Amino acid sequence: MAPWWHSAVVYQIYPRSFADSDGDGVGDLPGIVAHLDHLSALGVDVVWLSPAYRSPMDDNGYDISDYTDIDPLFGTLADLDALIAALHARGMKLVMDLVVNHTSDEHPWFVESRDVSSPKRDWYIWRPARAGHEPGTPGAEPTNWGSFFSGPAWHFDPASGQYYLHLFSAKQPDLNWENPAVRHAVHDMMRWWVERGVDGFRMDVINLISKTYPLVDGPVNGPGGLSYDPSLVVEGPRLHEFLRELNREVGIDDRELFSVGEMILVDVEQARSHTAADAHEVGMVFTFEHMSIDSGPGGLKWDVVPLHLPALKDNLARWQYGLAEEGWNSLYFENHDQPRSVSRFGDDSPEFRVASAKTLATTLHLLKGTPYVYQGQELGMTNAGFTTIEQYNDLESTRFFAEASASGGDPAPLLGAIAFKSRDNGRTPMQWDASPNAGFTTGKPWLAVTPNHVEVNAAAALADPGSVFHHYRALIELRHELEVVRHGRFELLLPEDEHLFCYTRTLGDEVLLVVANWSSAPVPLPGSGLPSLDGVQVLLGTHDATAGELAPWESRIYRLA
Repeated sequence: MAPWWHSAVVYQIYPRSFADSDGDGVGDLPGIVAHLDHLSALGVDVVWLSPAYRSPMDDNGYDISDYTDIDPLFGTLADLDALIAALHARGMKLVMDLVVNHTSDEHPWFVESRDVSSPKRDWYIWRPARAGHEPGTPGAEPTNWGSFFSGPAWHFDPASGQYYLHLFSAKQPDLNWENPAVRHAVHDMMRWWVERGVDGFRMDVINLISKTYPLVDGPVNGPGGLSYDPSLVVEGPRLHEFLRELNREVGIDDRELFSVGEMILVDVEQARSHTAADAHEVGMVFTFEHMSIDSGPGGLKWDVVPLHLPALKDNLARWQYGLAEEGWNSLYFENHDQPRSVSRFGDDSPEFRVASAKTLATTLHLLKGTPYVYQGQELGMTNAGFTTIEQYNDLESTRFFAEASASGGDPAPLLGAIAFKSRDNGRTPMQWDASPNAGFTTGKPWLAVTPNHVEVNAAAALADPGSVFHHYRALIELRHELEVVRHGRFELLLPEDEHLFCYTRTLGDEVLLVVANWSSAPVPLPGSGLPSLDGVQVLLGTHDATAGELAPWESRIYRLA
C-alpha cells in the first residue's frame, strides 16, 4: 500500500510573513490559526511550518536556541498546541521544520561547548588554527572552506583559542554528528514533538550532517583564497547510517510520519538511495538542480541567465524517470529560499500573470510526486520589486551585495540580480486583501508588502472563479481523485521544443496528456509528437480551448480516448 503522503499536497507557511494577530508587524501562530479556513478551501493535506522555535533570528529562525520552545515573536507552546488541534480538526497534518545540522551560537549546548573542559566541547566542530599561523589572523582558519553565506566557514573564538565550523552564518555553528550524545539529544527532541502531536519533519540541509574526516582544504574558487566547493561537505560517509538511526529511533516509518530531507547537490541516484522503501531513511528529498537552471556557469545563483525550457524539461524528466520505481519526488517551484515562480519562470505582467501562474501550477502538479504550495503561490504572488539594498532583510542577499560591491562590482546589475533571485521575494507578507498592509498586520510589517496586493490578494481570488486560487484547488482535487495523477507513468513529449512543455501520465488504460505553452505568444500544436486529440476530454484548462493552437501561457489537461 502506498504511503499516505503519495496522495497529499503540502502547504508551506513561513510564520513571520503569513498573518500577524497582535499588530507587531510579524506573523505569528494565532494568525495562522485564524486563516486555516483558507487552507481548507484550497484543499491541502499538510502544513509545513518553517521554524518557529526560540531563536535570535540571525537567519530568520533557522538559528535555533531552544528546540522545545516557541519564540515569543510567534507565540507560545500553547499556541502551537492550538494550531495542531485546529489542523487535525480540519483533517490536516502539521510538519515541523527540523534544523539540526547546526544550532544558534546562543543555544545552551554551544554556550557550554565554548569551555574547552566542558563535556559538550565535542558537541560542535572545534579546531586549532592552521599550523604556523597566528590564531585569529586572516588565513589561520583550519581549512579554506567558504560558508554558504559568503566569507570563511570558520569563526575564531578568543575565549577558547580555537575555531568552530559554521557552514552558514557565524551564529550557526555546526553540530558534531560523530558524537553519539548529539544524535541521542536530537532523537529525544524529535520524539518530544511527535508526542505533542506533530506529524512529521522537513529536515533542513540534512545531507550536511556527516562530514568527511579529516577536514582538508578544497580547490580555491572564491575571493580571498576560499573554496566554495559543496562537494566537500555533502553526502558524507556516515549519512545513510545517521538517517537510518534517526528513522528507527524516532519511529519515522513505524509511525508513518511525514519526512522530507532538504539535500544540497543530491543527484538522482543518491535521492533514490535515501527514499527507496527499503532504505528506511526519509520519505522524499528536496532537490536543487532545477533551481539552478537559470544560473550561470558553475550554478552561481547571482549570475542570472534566461530560462532555457528544454533544459528544465530535461532535468524534471530525469528525476521523474529516475524515481519512477523506487523513491519519491518532491515537486516545487517556490519556497522561503526562492523567488516567486511567476516572476522567475512565468510572466508577471498584468496581462499574463494569472495565466502563467496557472500554467506553471498545471505543469508541476501533474508530475509524479508530492506537490508543495508555498504561501501566496496559490494567489500568483510576484517578486517584491525592491530597488535599493536597504529594502532587503535577507542575510544572503545583503552579504553578497556588500562583498561584491567592495570588490568593485557595479551596484546596478548586482541589485538587478538580487531583485530577481533574493530570498526576500518569497518572504514579503501574505496578501490577504486590498487594505493597507494587505490585511497582514495592523502595524508596520517587518518586510514591505508588495504594492500589487491591491489587485493580487486572497479575498479577490476567492471571489473570482477564474482565479489562480481556484485553479490550484482544481489541481489538488484531481490529485485526490485520480490514481493516474498519483502513480501513473510519466513520459516527456517534445523534449526540444522551446515553448511547449508536454507529457503524458499513464496507468493501465487511462492516459492523461498535459500540454502547456510556456511563452507569452500563441503557439500552434505540432502535427507530430503528440497523441491524437480525437475524442479527448478536457479535465482542466486555463482558457477556452482553440483547436490547433495554445494561447499565451495556456495549458490543458486531457483525458485521452
